[in-house]
Amino acid sequence: MTKTAFEQNLEARAELFQALGHPTRLLILNLVAMQSRHGEELAAILGLTPATVSHHLGKLTRVGLLQAEKDQYYQTYTLVRDGLNKTLGDLVRLPQPELTIVVEEDAFREKVLATFFRHGRLTQIPAQRKKRQIILERIVQQFEPEREYSEREVNHILLDFHEDVATLRRELVATGLMAREQGVYRRRSEGLVG
Repeated sequence: MTKTAFEQNLEARAELFQALGHPTRLLILNLVAMQSRHGEELAAILGLTPATVSHHLGKLTRVGLLQAEKDQYYQTYTLVRDGLNKTLGDLVRLPQPELTIVVEEDAFREKVLATFFRHGRLTQIPAQRKKRQIILERIVQQFEPEREYSEREVNHILLDFHEDVATLRRELVATGLMAREQGVYRRRSEGLVG
């Protein structure tokens, strides 16, 4: 599945925090801020193996805090000044248009639930797949994850929502929200929306 630009942005920010979340990498940043250094020099200063230092340098370079330049036999690392000039607020706050999209998704979900549920019961089973998925995700929450249910127990629970239990049961299995094996049903715990 291809990640959206929003998801990639979130992951890049999280990776930056992960890179900064190690004491050795913080020390490396400070040593390189004093002057450009190569990996073996850093290994000698820190008392670590060159492979370990190379691992840390790779993480810091990937997140844009360091840059490497070939200097004869060595890779020399320098600090990317703009990388450290961002405030914590700049790193944590998401761009408003992207955040608005996420909020709109929640608003859409709530609108679908309000449209198709009356007093806890389904008024009808939505024809549109996206709306049906939202409805099914709400219904499947009535089942305990990984507990085994007979078809009769499933029907009994689904009757609280709608009289067409066969369609609901079939859709829960087809969408992967529930598994059916030899007449036994189980709610799957992975991938559920809360």
